[in-house]
Amino acid sequence: MRTDGRTDGTGRSEQGLAAQVSVVRGALTVRARLDVKPGEILAVLGPNGAGKTTLLRAFSGLLAIDAGTISVGTSVWDDPGRGIFVPPTERRVGVVFQDYRLFPHLSVVDNVAFAARSRGAPRRQAREHAAGVLERLGIASLAGYRPRRLSGGQAQRVALARALASDPALLLLDEPLAALDVRTRLEIRGELRRYLAAFHGPSVLVTHDPLEAMIIADRILVLEEGEVVQQGTPAEVARRPATDYVAHLVGLNLYRGTLADRTTRRIDLDDGSSLYAAGADPQDPAGGRLLPMVGTRMSVAVPPTAISLYTREPDAGSARNVWTGVVTQLELLADRVRVGVEGHPDALVDITPAALTALGLDVGRRVWLSAKATEVVAYPAA
Repeated sequence: MRTDGRTDGTGRSEQGLAAQVSVVRGALTVRARLDVKPGEILAVLGPNGAGKTTLLRAFSGLLAIDAGTISVGTSVWDDPGRGIFVPPTERRVGVVFQDYRLFPHLSVVDNVAFAARSRGAPRRQAREHAAGVLERLGIASLAGYRPRRLSGGQAQRVALARALASDPALLLLDEPLAALDVRTRLEIRGELRRYLAAFHGPSVLVTHDPLEAMIIADRILVLEEGEVVQQGTPAEVARRPATDYVAHLVGLNLYRGTLADRTTRRIDLDDGSSLYAAGADPQDPAGGRLLPMVGTRMSVAVPPTAISLYTREPDAGSARNVWTGVVTQLELLADRVRVGVEGHPDALVDITPAALTALGLDVGRRVWLSAKATEVVAYPAA
């Protein structure tokens, strides 16, 4: 990731995206403040209807904001307070859509050359530039193909080439891998990260896939009901989820409670139970030596892999957190089984298929759960 302005090979200095926007869409108001540096990739995550696409449309100029500003470097693209609005055709924006939107009647090279042609470049010059972009992305052999001959992965690469060939100051990607099958998505994901890392301007990636965001993005912004609920690096978001939605995305059990005892690190949870949390918070510069005051509202995160399951009450051991519950869900997830347990507190637990067989678990079975305090992390609630 580059954090300062630099030239793109044409002598033009690429600069970052700065936005503080408010957009009203029916009953939903989307409010967001963000800065994306040159060369940085920001992923926008959120449930359906959270406002992700609205934000992207505002950046592209397809939707005017109601308040705030959008600028790239020193160029202001939208500022209703000052009566400024730059139309989409005059913004240096490259967009990769979910369905690619390639022109079916044009060859791949002419699809990629379209932006330059639309700005008045001679056909030969535009096609030479397009051929160079296709070469950089390793798909020069597709130049003469029509879109109907392309696989999903090839079409995605061509759509990205077309966006990059438009000489964008800002690159926007709207669910770029959503239309691909699982196998192709795995193949393309790493390539996309490399392509975006070579782009000198800021990139904004909208996705519903947390793994996609974790692998591709430098930072993540999470939207819920039009509001930004969390921003940070992938590691920060994964380790300290701010909401239940984020915890679900990154696969953590998340509880809310109040710090009851600083010495024992006991957190009294909202459901009436308690957990002892002695795990190291990676964002705590004091390494956990300094805790908030008693009575502080806390979030408590427990990985499903940190919880052990038993079919009878376990003997006293090193685990300070022991509770009971009833199995409500069994779900096979690749190489593990996720067990849903209703108790105080409820929990998701990951075990191996062999452990499932050995324990003889089924829905309705009473179980005991345990988690070492060192595997439980508590931090002040957002």
